[in-house]
Amino acid sequence: MATIVVMGALDTKGAEIAFVKEQIQQRGHRALVVDVGVLGEPLFEAEVKRADVASAGGAELARLVAENDRGRAVTAMSEGAREIALRLLERGEIDGIIGMGGGAGTSVGTAAMRALPLGIPKVMVSTLASSDVRGFVGVKDIMMVPAIVDISGLNRIARGVFTRAAAAVVAMVEAQVPEADDKPTIVASMFGNTTQCVEAARAIVEKQGYEVLIFHAVGVGGQTMESLIEAGHARGVLDVTLTEWADELVGGVLSAGPTRLEAAARTGTPAVIAPGCVDMVNFWGPETIPEHLRNRNIYQHNANTYLVRTNIEENVEMGRIIADKLNLSVGPVAVYLPLRGVSVLASPGNPYHWPEADAALFDSLKSNLRGDIPVHEIDTTINHPEFAGAMAHGLLEMLPASSGA
Repeated sequence: MATIVVMGALDTKGAEIAFVKEQIQQRGHRALVVDVGVLGEPLFEAEVKRADVASAGGAELARLVAENDRGRAVTAMSEGAREIALRLLERGEIDGIIGMGGGAGTSVGTAAMRALPLGIPKVMVSTLASSDVRGFVGVKDIMMVPAIVDISGLNRIARGVFTRAAAAVVAMVEAQVPEADDKPTIVASMFGNTTQCVEAARAIVEKQGYEVLIFHAVGVGGQTMESLIEAGHARGVLDVTLTEWADELVGGVLSAGPTRLEAAARTGTPAVIAPGCVDMVNFWGPETIPEHLRNRNIYQHNANTYLVRTNIEENVEMGRIIADKLNLSVGPVAVYLPLRGVSVLASPGNPYHWPEADAALFDSLKSNLRGDIPVHEIDTTINHPEFAGAMAHGLLEMLPASSGA
């Protein structure tokens, strides 16, 4: 029998939480309820009471009630929910977690879920699940389930949503994940425009006994990769695709934030770096492109994505930024520059081929880089087998001779 935490406010969502609790128990598992409400009296008594959650968040429940400050209460209960989840994890009392709520409930529930390790089933039934949930999910494996209707009563739609959500978390808890070979892990960044390079490099590295985890460089992909490096889960880094830095600098929609490239540098994880896809800034529809960028070279990548070509000035600044990040390195790192194009689009004969912009990037990076960090200039496009092989073998040289070492 597994223990599944059911988290929500027992004053405003008490009947709904009781329903989900019963669904879990009917399937043979223990439902441990955590009450995060602060408004009225709870419908029933939870295993973890709201006062304990508030206290875990460094607040007093009575004061939160008296202050009647919703923002302060949500912040305190989010901190408390996070701490309670970690305590339950330490005691071995959480095999999965399900929460439900609107804006406040989603904020509190997902705060607890983000504190838990990858692999623990996490299901959030939310009225916000069909919108941008990046802020709630972060870099964790949280399943967001649209509530369809407001979480206010057990109507015909709500019962179906809650039943299936409870069944989902139960099924995930019961699932037996096949054991994988205990191979050391390499992490890599990839975009459609660098796929050939990464796949070729991956094949070389995997032949040497490593497992390669590839992250799509769409903002959250880079953030997730950085978090795994920081947590010590990567033996080496094949960072081929830095397009997220173009978005961070110019204002695109796929930024991974200002700390991208820092995890490997600060942890000393061996890394090879290439400025893949820094020629492009990503936007959704054309209406999302800022006015001052609409006279640029714009390329429609697909029905939902439009790209803006970075200019010379931006490439100079990106070169400096990349160098500054790599200069933080306390372990082995090397830079690889594809002199004939940093993406498919930037290769000769394609819409973003602009040798002067690429040269501005390369010159700025080299002039700002620490003298002891090697730079390999290869007279190919980024997707040429020679370039992929150089990066792969360069990383392998930094790693132990045997993958089992």
